[in-house]
Amino acid sequence: MTLNKFPYNWLKCVPILIVFGILFSCENDVKEVNALMNGKNEPVSKGKNVEFVYSEKSDVKIKITAPLMEEFGADASRYIEMSEGVKVLFYDSLLNISSTLTANYAIHRAGDRIMEAKDDVVVVNDKGEMLNTDHLIWNEDSAKIYCNEQVKITTENQMIMGKGMVANQDFTDWKIFKITGIINVEEEEDSSSVKN
Repeated sequence: MTLNKFPYNWLKCVPILIVFGILFSCENDVKEVNALMNGKNEPVSKGKNVEFVYSEKSDVKIKITAPLMEEFGADASRYIEMSEGVKVLFYDSLLNISSTLTANYAIHRAGDRIMEAKDDVVVVNDKGEMLNTDHLIWNEDSAKIYCNEQVKITTENQMIMGKGMVANQDFTDWKIFKITGIINVEEEEDSSSVKN
């Protein structure tokens, strides 16, 4: 009496069947596979000429506009990339623009509530004072802007260069950490007041 109901040759086929089962049980989206193979991170969502408005108790506080916004990741790792530039308007309590930030590139990390602006970053306040740098970080929670890069701040009568700075987000109270130069700017004499 034989206990083995299956012939010996069938047992040799078991590993082959397991391999076929593994191969055909996996289903992947072709775009996901291509993105992984090419090392690209595809956006979850994308928008052109997008405008975000942050408000508190129906008062507009901040307006962000960008020609292109792409959202990546999910939950705590979510971030929004603005690869074609960004413009941020900060408003005071009377809904007047208190400062403007522009840059050629920005990335907003939602989980950290931080936006990094890069490449020709310019901040101008309502007094006309202007900050120029290549990299700036805006922390939403502390309402501060700061950087460790080279900066230039131009006021009505001075141009101050240095490395590293911190300011409130409306750029009315600022400090440069390592001043490397100060140039006094004299107002040009009005040519109509000069007599021959």
